[in-house]
Amino acid sequence: MEKANNYGIYSELIQQYADYKRSKGYKMVDIERRLHRFDMLTIERNETEIGISRDLFNAWKNLNPLESERNRETRMLYLRGFSSYLRLLGYDSYVPKLRKTKRSFIPHIYTKREMAAIFKECDKMGSTQCVYNSIRGVIPLIIRMLYGTGIRIGEALKLCHKDVNLALGTLTLHECKNGQDRIVPMSLSLTAICKDYVVYKEHCNMSVEPDAPFFSSADGKRCRGTSINRLFKAVLQRAGIFAGAKGKTPRLHDLRHTFCVESLVKMSESGKDLYNSLPLLMTYVGHKSLYSTNQYVRMTQQMYPQLIAKVDDTYRCVFPDINIETEE
Repeated sequence: MEKANNYGIYSELIQQYADYKRSKGYKMVDIERRLHRFDMLTIERNETEIGISRDLFNAWKNLNPLESERNRETRMLYLRGFSSYLRLLGYDSYVPKLRKTKRSFIPHIYTKREMAAIFKECDKMGSTQCVYNSIRGVIPLIIRMLYGTGIRIGEALKLCHKDVNLALGTLTLHECKNGQDRIVPMSLSLTAICKDYVVYKEHCNMSVEPDAPFFSSADGKRCRGTSINRLFKAVLQRAGIFAGAKGKTPRLHDLRHTFCVESLVKMSESGKDLYNSLPLLMTYVGHKSLYSTNQYVRMTQQMYPQLIAKVDDTYRCVFPDINIETEE
């Protein structure tokens, strides 16, 4: 990423920090962009000494009173990470403590009955004849793929035909959220549906060449996440699924939550050791740590008390109902 035209006292250190994190597999585009905005703030404040003070940190925290709490929290976490890096380099830099607070968001976990209704409506939507520029034909498969593998919608839409191994039943995902590639196995039934989808594309005279997008509209263009989200909302309405946890509308990404939760429940019910199972799930879904996994797998004791009871305190961080804030 190119630096801003005006450089503050942290410009070079931000670049070093970004390079260091990038070498560890992190994607740094958003972090680097926000930290360069912080660098501009130091110019506006006429900062002359390296080392983030409490006052400077709070100035960054209160930079935009109208922004969302989540956006503010993200900016604070990015700066906290950079400040920790400065301390490693020997600078006296303020690193605020973190404290636990209640988190209001609870993901929607689709029930078996809801998923059956969703699949039924997806199949109705995908049963229409080939229509130029239409992406309805991908809906039956892509929803099953998200539910059956737990991959992200962005990862699914990046797939090319060469990434879908129909012989082995695997997906090769490139440049995932953590900057790494990974191979994801599919069930036999999902692999069979993928084969049917390829036949459907050939029938519609759509490209199935190795470098062609796997999920594409009839004119060969790669499907967009916004379009899939829009169609999925229509599917939910037709299936009679209108409200999830605390009245919030269930989302496409909740298919990933549902996959993770169902996987843990299956492992628990089969008697598998959760000490080994949780790290396996973490690796499968493409997280770098159990802390990351906890952002996606939240369930309440009321939903699965038998599973929670089996999880030792060491792993209770996987199911917290917490968020983080900085102390003043």
